[in-house]
Amino acid sequence: MNTCANRSKTRLARILANSCATATLCAAAFAASQSAFAAESDWTVPRTSDDQPDLQGYWTNNTVIPLERPAELGDKAFFTEEEVAAFMQERLVPEETESGTAADVHYQLTDFGLDHSQNTVNVNLRTSLITDPADGRMPPPLPAAAANAKERTDYLRAHAFDSAQDRSLAERCIIWSHQGPPIIPVGYNSNVRILQSPGYVVIQTEMLQDARIVPLDGRPHLSSGVHQWLGDSRGRWEGDTLVVETTNYTGETGIRGSVPNLRLSTDTRVIERFERTDEDTIRYQFTVDDPNTWGRPWSAEYPMTRIEGPMFEYACHEGNYGIANTLSGARAEERAAVEAAKRNAE
Repeated sequence: MNTCANRSKTRLARILANSCATATLCAAAFAASQSAFAAESDWTVPRTSDDQPDLQGYWTNNTVIPLERPAELGDKAFFTEEEVAAFMQERLVPEETESGTAADVHYQLTDFGLDHSQNTVNVNLRTSLITDPADGRMPPPLPAAAANAKERTDYLRAHAFDSAQDRSLAERCIIWSHQGPPIIPVGYNSNVRILQSPGYVVIQTEMLQDARIVPLDGRPHLSSGVHQWLGDSRGRWEGDTLVVETTNYTGETGIRGSVPNLRLSTDTRVIERFERTDEDTIRYQFTVDDPNTWGRPWSAEYPMTRIEGPMFEYACHEGNYGIANTLSGARAEERAAVEAAKRNAE
């Protein structure tokens, strides 16, 4: 392994993430980083004790590239180096929020040694994470799926505060849509830990931190009548690439960035591919095939970049009074409305 090139690549990735004060600097940093990547041509995939490709470690999938390509870019799949630099500059967010605002309270990232520009850690020339269809966008949902999504949206608009069960799965700390599979980059805590042991791979996201345990022994999927929040994953090695097939979805989860309240049906099948491409990078690819939601499968890919661990516990329910306060506030508004109606009737 070319240690010098690896150190250069890490340093340049930090430049891309934190020091792109101008589009010119971003372009220069990007070009230099590409040269560093090429310098590692003698790199070989490390192996585990049972001679499997070693994917273990802590990785971030933070990226400035959107899941869907902006419509005005059409079939333009890649930026030039100058274009991606300008695109990054447009999407950089100031480190500090406006004092006294809700965003200032929720996203005081610099208080914890963080900054918003970390969203640019994973940079490449793609104009979207979606690689198929050619326009870089999800296929339109089938009419029945779109109608069901609208029905859910209309219901929640009228009944959002009726009960805890009407709040989102994420707000109830059950599952976040980015957890997948497929794993979708999220605004913060966008980190993944991978562990391996003979016959198994464990994939853990930092947000909510459910551990997805993937057996590699060829066992069949669970019975079609059994449904799980993260689906039922089975893995295999194709050369040095880990391929994970997931089925048995609940019909209650969606994909971050899709049509609001659009759900993956229980017939969904997702294929993920994890390929270690250098010391600090995993190429992550996935294909979503849901014949009840879209008329055709669609695919995406992005790089996961190595970071220092550990991941910290995302204690979603610790000291979380959000739902109780939300529902009690709704009941207070209802009582106030009843009292106002009585007064008006007198």
